[in-house]
Amino acid sequence: QVQLVESGGGLVQAGDSLRLSCVASGTIFRFIGAGWYRQAPGKERELVAGDSSTDISTGITTYADSVKGRFTFSRDYAKNTMYLQMNDLKPEDTAVYYCNLYPSPQNYWGQGTQVTVSS
Repeated sequence: QVQLVESGGGLVQAGDSLRLSCVASGTIFRFIGAGWYRQAPGKERELVAGDSSTDISTGITTYADSVKGRFTFSRDYAKNTMYLQMNDLKPEDTAVYYCNLYPSPQNYWGQGTQVTVSS
């Protein structure tokens, strides 16, 4: 399995920005799709942004409708790291954010990083 460590969350106000990071172990991460997911209290985990690209092929990045135009997914294959730039944050973005494989996340999930947006 791929080990994943998320970071970058925090407490911010509505309209602020945050950049989440996810460092993955193993070289296989470069050759598979990856994505960001989130889980708000009392809700199911949902896909935020998924990218089917790899280090050797260009794919498609898919965003949840609720974050389109505000969030941007990116990857640095050399660093085995992916990012989620979140702009114009809203209270409804409050959740624990996780990274995982995409489109088929593995059963193993990291601890995630908490994002709390106050109004």
